[in-house]
Amino acid sequence: MKAFELFNLLKATKKIKFFLNLLIISPCLFAQNVTSPIVNDNNVMLLKTDQDNRPNILLILSDDHCVPYLGCYGNADMHTPNLDKLAAEGVYFNHAYTTAPQCVLSRASIVTGRNVLDVQMLRFSAPLDKNIITFPELLGKAGYFTGICGRRYHLDGSGRKAQETIDAFEEFGMVTFQNRVDYLNMGYREKVNIQVKEFLDLVPEDKPFFLWANYDDPHRAFTAPEFEPDPKKITVPEGMPDTDLLRKDLAAHIGEINRVDKYIGEVIEELKRRGEYDNTFIIFMGDNGAALLRGKGTLYDYGLHVPLVARYPGLIKPGTVSDILVSGSDVALTILDVAGVEPDEEMTGKSFKHAMEGIERENHKYLFAVRGPHGQELPGNSADFDLSRTAFNKQYRFIYNPLFHLPFHPVDFAGGEMWEELVQLHAEGKLDEKFSKIYIFTEERPMYEFYDLRNDPHELVDRYGDPAYKEAQHELMAQLHRWMIIYRDVVPLPIAPPRRQ
Repeated sequence: MKAFELFNLLKATKKIKFFLNLLIISPCLFAQNVTSPIVNDNNVMLLKTDQDNRPNILLILSDDHCVPYLGCYGNADMHTPNLDKLAAEGVYFNHAYTTAPQCVLSRASIVTGRNVLDVQMLRFSAPLDKNIITFPELLGKAGYFTGICGRRYHLDGSGRKAQETIDAFEEFGMVTFQNRVDYLNMGYREKVNIQVKEFLDLVPEDKPFFLWANYDDPHRAFTAPEFEPDPKKITVPEGMPDTDLLRKDLAAHIGEINRVDKYIGEVIEELKRRGEYDNTFIIFMGDNGAALLRGKGTLYDYGLHVPLVARYPGLIKPGTVSDILVSGSDVALTILDVAGVEPDEEMTGKSFKHAMEGIERENHKYLFAVRGPHGQELPGNSADFDLSRTAFNKQYRFIYNPLFHLPFHPVDFAGGEMWEELVQLHAEGKLDEKFSKIYIFTEERPMYEFYDLRNDPHELVDRYGDPAYKEAQHELMAQLHRWMIIYRDVVPLPIAPPRRQ
């Protein structure tokens, strides 16, 4: 029997039990002004009153997507009318950052409301521990019909495994997400929207829904030429060398974001068709930074700074813009807050619901992020293996590179013609000096880096050791040191003890 046939059979069985229960308790229902009863998965009758207006929730993640690559962030090269409209009808955040510049680590924080160290998800191919609670589970227990669809969600281990890994996973029951949500499916590009419709068709009439939809755009390889702008007409950021190949690569990245905007527009239309659009809390964000120069895999701005847009009429005033610091670990707490569901006591993120309501109150004085192994290759360069850490706020960023001696390799495009040309230009002394000095071209990185983000937003001038920044530098280093102690980081601490006499 196919999975969907079994699901429909179970659903029909529940309806029979539902009507039997309804006949028994109907006098009580009318006496209490109840509009409809709910039978949960344990056949427990719950009462849904007129005041029960819990929203549906749709979390949408793009893959490898940083600020400012949406039109609403002031980027004139983008054609993203659907996400821009979502922002215009709701809110967008100027300072949202993920807890890691990689998908597995970052997504673990998003779904658990905890940082990467806290949930022990440093290894790229690790499954999330079955004892760690995720926010979709809490929504499910509160009566939501829950689902995950689209691109691989990355939290049940990698798709490609050694047989020894498969054996261990099976022996210890380490693949868990089929037990955490009601609906689980995977697919790419057009298949994501097919799965969204399939999920919506399965939602019981008496339940609100939560769906986490994952798109693979703009992950490399770039495959959306029909959506690309003219490379000659786009603006190259100040932090990148302006070459023809870099323009071509950047235009291809933009094309993928324009394409995912089209897919998201189709989902919005589907919600409207079903009459669910205005009763659905929609959150869109990038899962981590872009696979561009000094982006994904690094702890610079392009590796962590992501678009975050939300819409929910009645809660969010159209045209709201927030400047508070937001961490990826805050998403879970915010969704639970909007749904009226208590978070798990282990969750450490902070709800930013107040910011969506227009109250600009900071949740964080500092944010922290980590870099871990990427992919499943043995360590040979910084693309495969790195353990850098960062502490930052809106003004400064401190980076700690304990593996400073590993040669830098970009994640996902080390063999690309754009990168190879830049390496050659650097070797020939043809790159502008400001680019030749940045640490992606040097043989080694320094152990410590420090940047003045207000005066140097592209992080081109390392201020570590500059006496003018001594106090600010020590403050962020000390905060990172403290945070690594609290969460039992395996990496040596950044501040060494005094030498023995």
